[in-house]
Amino acid sequence: MENKLVIVIRDDLKLSTGKLAVQVAHAAVNCALTSKKNHNKWFRSWFSEGEKKVVVRAFDLTHLYDLKEQAEANKLQTSLIIDAGLTEVPPNTVTCLGIGPGPNKIVDKITGGLKLL
Repeated sequence: MENKLVIVIRDDLKLSTGKLAVQVAHAAVNCALTSKKNHNKWFRSWFSEGEKKVVVRAFDLTHLYDLKEQAEANKLQTSLIIDAGLTEVPPNTVTCLGIGPGPNKIVDKITGGLKLL
């Protein structure tokens, strides 16, 4: 079984490269740790396969929440990242969403049509 973790960033925020990298890292770490606890079979498969990660774009916050709802309806781990607002965005700005790790066929139903970063 092939698995992946997808991080969906909000394209409307226009974050700097450094800020974007940190937000993606937050989502990846949070999804991995939570998945290890809640979806251990999928986590172990993903980890043993090399921890595939993909970063894609959502149009805006509404789109991000729609993807979160779809992922959770498919029993995938999600992690919504909310920034503290110390640098580029106001406090409590939702910046990205981690989905998975999980089987490619399930994750792709939700994120397969999104543009790569």
